[in-house]
Amino acid sequence: MTGTSIRAGLKGAVALALLLPAPAFAQATDGKALYEGKCGGCHSLDANRIGPAHRGVVGRRIATAPGYAYSPAIKKLAGVWTPARLDQWLQAPQKLAPGSKMYLTIPDAQKRAAIISYLASASPPMPKR
Repeated sequence: MTGTSIRAGLKGAVALALLLPAPAFAQATDGKALYEGKCGGCHSLDANRIGPAHRGVVGRRIATAPGYAYSPAIKKLAGVWTPARLDQWLQAPQKLAPGSKMYLTIPDAQKRAAIISYLASASPPMPKR
């Protein structure tokens, strides 16, 4: 790693730390490692793979990642990916959308919360209602 890339990474971490409250920043940092370990085999923030790209997923309408071929099961879901909806999805995707492409579950509530916090940190703020 070069000095320039280390500085750029540090700047990004500092910027995120300033935007998120301290507990949320720590959770998002833990969530990044969990996301990469649990989700990274099929997903990326910025590229469609086996699963759709996740940057901006929090607050995005379900089944609308550009260029991704969603299953008929997920296309039937209405609404927006909120933190609560993502929590349901990560607990039991086949229960929420039987026949969807995703089978991975995250049974641990703290791990789900950390992953969702990380995804929220990579998404624009949700509109206020």
